[in-house]
Amino acid sequence: MPLTYKCTLSKIFAANFSEQVVESFPSDISTGIYYGWACVGNGDVHKMVLSIGWNPFYKNIKKSVETHIIHTFKEDFYGEILSIVITGYIRPEKNFDSLEALISAIQEDIEEAKRQLDLPEHLKLKEDNFFHLPEGKIVNNH
Repeated sequence: MPLTYKCTLSKIFAANFSEQVVESFPSDISTGIYYGWACVGNGDVHKMVLSIGWNPFYKNIKKSVETHIIHTFKEDFYGEILSIVITGYIRPEKNFDSLEALISAIQEDIEEAKRQLDLPEHLKLKEDNFFHLPEGKIVNNH
């Protein structure tokens, strides 16, 4: 069963989940890079890559969950509801010797996510009712 989450976005470019949401993730979920589907508000559903962990390259002291939606948006989506479905795992979290190596790994992760999400078993989750917010529904007190 895929993991599903909704939260109000607190960042504009890198869709980072709040500490409260990060703490609600299952404690036994491995750190690393995942893929799945993401939807902002009641918009279209897009492929995404998700990082769960400590981001050792940046020496974070708190665990974070960062979503990279594989889509170019025309507008900021600050304050919107982000809905995600995590469908698969790419690799464990690791440190990098340089920013260039980190960027290269991110690009490889995105390409792997695109390939996996085109498979029928993942593609079918794109249409799940989870992504459709009823009009006027309040999520996370917003």
